[in-house]
Amino acid sequence: MDVSTFKAYKACEAEALAVAKGEWKEQQNQTPLLVGNYIHSYFESPKAHKAFIEKHLEAIYRYGDPDKGLKADYQLADTMIKTLENDKVFQKIYMPGDKEVIVTGQIGGHDWKGKIDSLNLKGGYFCDLKTVDNIHKKHWDNDEHTYVPFVKDRRYYYQIAMYRELIRQTFGVDCTPFIFAVSKQKPYPDHAGLSFDSVKDQDWLEEAMQDIVTNQDHIFDVIHGKAQPKRCEQCDYCRATKQITHWINAAELEVD
Repeated sequence: MDVSTFKAYKACEAEALAVAKGEWKEQQNQTPLLVGNYIHSYFESPKAHKAFIEKHLEAIYRYGDPDKGLKADYQLADTMIKTLENDKVFQKIYMPGDKEVIVTGQIGGHDWKGKIDSLNLKGGYFCDLKTVDNIHKKHWDNDEHTYVPFVKDRRYYYQIAMYRELIRQTFGVDCTPFIFAVSKQKPYPDHAGLSFDSVKDQDWLEEAMQDIVTNQDHIFDVIHGKAQPKRCEQCDYCRATKQITHWINAAELEVD
């Protein structure tokens, strides 16, 4: 198990299982993911960046031809890269770490793995690099009943909590986590360094890990066919495969 897969099952077990079985292809726009990986590969190594570009020529260049120039999304990605390159703290903290480090471990008897963007064991910390539309955009959280930052909305606390535990199990070092975030705002991307030192940060990290421990048995049962997947009835997959199973009182119809 990895955090991305776990979050997919948390969002909708039925869709995640259908994707895993090859019965459903996610309908989401792949460009944001590719742009994020484009930026990650740049800071991993020149070799990794070159290999990524060669693999995705059609997505990155106009008509798939480098001579025609970068598409607009990747022109912006280069601006985001320059924003980070020009920041002294990013250069001092993120760049010295080992890149794309695989970590593994067990949580409650289940095998987990992760890939750390930048790990500095000697310095006792690790970093995750995130691209986001707007670092300061507010997101409504139904559980908290308030607006929360993108880190909570995207469930990055799950990732940070799990990575910290897997690093501890793999290397025997308790590392301090950081996130470097860079925005897609034009013409000047915003960027920030995020730590997890506050009481609320620690609470959310603890809640994330507890949620993983509480729900992973069921999710593994779903994956192995021992339990029926729950439908969220809101995602593309659920709408595409929906059958009416009961009446809804009109006055009690849920609204977003």
